[in-house]
Amino acid sequence: MDVLDFAVFPFVTGALRYVEALDFKLEELFHDRAFEQIRERGKQRVQCAIGEGIIKPEIPDRIGAEKELLSYPVARILVSCINDGYLIKRYALAEAKSASEQIKKLPDDALKELAHEFNMAAEIKERAYVMHFTDYIRYASAIHEHQWKLVNRKMNHGRVHLTKEEISRLIEEAVRKRIESGLPLDVPQDICTSLEGHIGEIRESLSARKSRFNIEELKEIMPDCFPPCMKYALANAQSGINLSHSMRFALTSFLLNLGMSADRIIELFKVSPDFDEEKTRYQVQHIHGSTGTVYTSPLCSTMITYGNCYGKEPLCERISHPLSYYRKKAWILKKTYIQNDPNKR
Repeated sequence: MDVLDFAVFPFVTGALRYVEALDFKLEELFHDRAFEQIRERGKQRVQCAIGEGIIKPEIPDRIGAEKELLSYPVARILVSCINDGYLIKRYALAEAKSASEQIKKLPDDALKELAHEFNMAAEIKERAYVMHFTDYIRYASAIHEHQWKLVNRKMNHGRVHLTKEEISRLIEEAVRKRIESGLPLDVPQDICTSLEGHIGEIRESLSARKSRFNIEELKEIMPDCFPPCMKYALANAQSGINLSHSMRFALTSFLLNLGMSADRIIELFKVSPDFDEEKTRYQVQHIHGSTGTVYTSPLCSTMITYGNCYGKEPLCERISHPLSYYRKKAWILKKTYIQNDPNKR
């Protein structure tokens, strides 16, 4: 790989070595006016990650490639200074998604080289990629679509057969994991201070994004009354984490039962790494009763059976269904409000 490749794949080991070999001091990157465009691009990467995703610019030459490459550590520094769990997940996912289309375009030799960067011993046999099932599980376990389960894969002598698009998807997941696990960095306070202007703008974008989910998406229902399992599922969905099929069904049916529209639930899942609008719309509308059957969210016993019971608290012991928890909690909050406000008695 050369610097033009590193600008597209800044998370590889070679890119780090290239940056280390450049003739400048790290503090210059965060203080000198000569690097302001790079700092601005780093801020843009983070803000785009909060929004609709990072778009790679046209890179005309080596100088442009070096600027784009250097914006990556700046973005990581900005994310680390803010140190928000939601932002870290969003940023890691956005960087992985941004690289994904380029990964798919790589010729076979380059794709194998990139796979080896993440310790995937991938080979090509009979026009298909193959890798040992242990490498496959390490990354495919985070992808909850039915076809990614090991029992549904073609396997021979412990080696899983994959298409080029499938191995590209696994590399995307490996990129996401590498970036997320490497954050937050231990950033000196003086660097965070020098970036206060950029950090403030990012915080505003982050706050607006969270507010849109927490207020606009849920304004007609009471999120404070959600049982712990649904709070957990909702937080993960909003952070761009793939939910298991059973947990996605539970969350979708729960929100539908509370009166949220199908369109708003589909919007909620748009940040998922494997979001497919057509498939998601079909699934949500199916749960909503498009075939004549309206589904109710699963019982607590079913949630436990599927490993979807998280953060159990005392009130959970007194109920048997997430919707019962919601109604009970709403009653408790209303009663407390009336008791604390003499004018409402």
